[in-house]
Amino acid sequence: MPRVLIADQLSPAAVEIFARRGVQADVITGLSKDELLKIIGDYDGLAVRSATKADKDVLAAATKLKVIGRAGIGVDNVDIPSATARGIVVMNTPFGNSITTAEHAIAMMFALARELPAADASTQAGKWEKNRFMGIELFAKTLGLIGCGNIGSLVAERALGLKMKVIAYDPFLSPERAVELGVEKVELDELLARAEVITLHTPLTDKTRNILSAENLSKTRKGVLIINCARGGLVDEAALKAGLDSGHIGGAAFDVFVTEPARETPLFGTPNFIATPHLGASTAEAQENVALQVAEQISDYLLTGAVSNALNSPSITADEAPKLKPFVALAEKLGVFAGQMMDPGLKAIEVAYIGEVAKLNVKPMTAAALAGVLRPMLAEINMVSAPAVAKERGVTVSESRQELSPVYDSLVRITITTDTGTKAFAGAVIGGSPRVVEVKGMDLDAPFGAAMLYVNNLDKPGFIGALGMMLGEAGVNIATFNLGRVAAGDDAIALVGVDQAPSPALLSAIQALPHVKEVRALVF
Repeated sequence: MPRVLIADQLSPAAVEIFARRGVQADVITGLSKDELLKIIGDYDGLAVRSATKADKDVLAAATKLKVIGRAGIGVDNVDIPSATARGIVVMNTPFGNSITTAEHAIAMMFALARELPAADASTQAGKWEKNRFMGIELFAKTLGLIGCGNIGSLVAERALGLKMKVIAYDPFLSPERAVELGVEKVELDELLARAEVITLHTPLTDKTRNILSAENLSKTRKGVLIINCARGGLVDEAALKAGLDSGHIGGAAFDVFVTEPARETPLFGTPNFIATPHLGASTAEAQENVALQVAEQISDYLLTGAVSNALNSPSITADEAPKLKPFVALAEKLGVFAGQMMDPGLKAIEVAYIGEVAKLNVKPMTAAALAGVLRPMLAEINMVSAPAVAKERGVTVSESRQELSPVYDSLVRITITTDTGTKAFAGAVIGGSPRVVEVKGMDLDAPFGAAMLYVNNLDKPGFIGALGMMLGEAGVNIATFNLGRVAAGDDAIALVGVDQAPSPALLSAIQALPHVKEVRALVF
C-alpha cells in the first residue's frame, strides 16, 4: 500500500479519499525540518499547503518519494528543479481555489474604491465622518489585468459584469481567447497608461519579479488603484509606498507580500493601503476543494500512473493511463536500446508515432523514450527528469505523427543523431508486450530480454553456427535468437536473448569472427 505524508492541515475529507482509494495517509503537521528529514524517506507521496518546505535537503532524504501534491496554486515552497532531477512529480491544484481568489480580488477592489476599512474604523470609533470618505464608482472604469490565465479570466468575467472596461497584458493570451473573454489585449506600457485599476494575476518568475517597479509605477495614471492577490514580489513595495505618499497612486490592497508572514513592510500604516494575511484561498469551499483534488491526484498517480496538473511532467488522465501503459513501456525499452547503441556526441532525438498510437497523448511516451536513451549515461533518470536533462545538455528533441501505418497497427521509431551520424530503432506492442521490429532499417521481430547480445555482420554462410558454438563454449545459454538483414550477402543483424551476460573476453572473441562489424552487450 502506498504511503502519503500529509504535512500541512488539510480537510479530513482528503484522508477519507486516500483511505477509500487504498492509500495509507499519515497526518503529521507542524514538523520541524529535522523532524521531516527523519521520516520523509518512508513515504511515496507528500501532500502540503504552503507551510512545509520541500527543499533540496528534504528531497535528498526522500528516497522513496514519487509525488508531491500542493493543495493550492503556488509552489514556492517546493524546490521544483531538485524534484525534477530526482524524478519526483510535482502537482498543484490550480482550479480548486480560483473562484475564491478571484472573488477576493474583486472584494479588495470594492474596499479600495469605497475606503471601507478606514470608514469602518472611523465609524466604530464613534465618529461620523460622512464627508471624509468620498469613494469612486467602478462602473465604466478601466481595469487592467496583469496576467489573464485561470484566475485573471475569472476576475475579468466579474469585472465585465460590473460594466467595467477590461484590458489585459499577458504574453500567453491569444487574440482569440481575448475575444472570447471580452477583454482587450494590450502591451504592458499601454496598460499602465490607461488602467484606472490594476490587479495582478501572474506567477512570480524572474520575468515578473517587480513587474510593477518604480519605473513602471511612474507610468501609471494618477490616482490608480493597485491590487495584488497573486504573489509577493510582483510589486516593488518601497516604490509603491512612495507612490501612495505622493498621492500619485490612489490606493493599494495587498493579500501577499515579499516576506510572509508579513510582520513589517514599508506599506503598513500608509493611508489608503489595505492588507489581508494571504486570504485569497481562505474559504471553506476552496479548502475543501483543494484538499479533495490533491488527494485524488496523488492517489491516481500512485495507483494508476495518471498525472494531473503536474508542473514538471506531461499530464496523463486516468482514462489514458491504461491505454498508454504498454506504449510507454515500449518507448522506454526502445530508448534504452538506442541509448546503448549510441555513439558519442548526442545531438538530437526524434520520436515518430505511426498508426493508432499517433492518436494518443504522445508526451508521456516521448518523455519515457528520452529517459531510456539517457539512462545508459545517467543511471538516476526517469520520464520526469529526462526532458529537463536533455534541455540542459542541448539535445534537440522532436516528435512526429503519422496516422497510417503500412504494417503494424502502431509503431514507435526513435532516431538518434550523434557526431557520427544517425541510427533508427523501431518497436511495436504485439500481444501486449513490447518488441523490437526494426534496427538500422532492417526488419526483425524480437522480444526484449534482461540481457541481450547485438551483432552486426555481413550475411555469410556459417556465421550463425559459429556464433552459436562460441556462446555454447562460453557457457552462455541462448533464450531467443532473431535475425534481420538487408539482402543475402549484405548487412545483417542478430539480436540474441541470453541467460548470462557475455563477458568482455567473449565480446572481443565475437568481434574477431570473420564478417563481424559490431558487437554490443545490451541490458534491459
